[in-house]
Amino acid sequence: MPDHTTPAPSTPEAGGAPDAPTSRRYVENKPPLGMYVRVFIYVVATHALLAFMSLLVVLAKSR
Repeated sequence: MPDHTTPAPSTPEAGGAPDAPTSRRYVENKPPLGMYVRVFIYVVATHALLAFMSLLVVLAKSR
């Protein structure tokens, strides 16, 4: 068992720089652009797949 102890995470370090105020912290409040691109591709691919399947059904019924 080591004899040195580490300070608790909630206590600030002595002599360290003060933390930024809470109101100035960066908060991610909108999703990244990549998510919109993936959702767009999924929606387009789903519509294309449904249209293709509908076309196959129409062709199969016409025979």
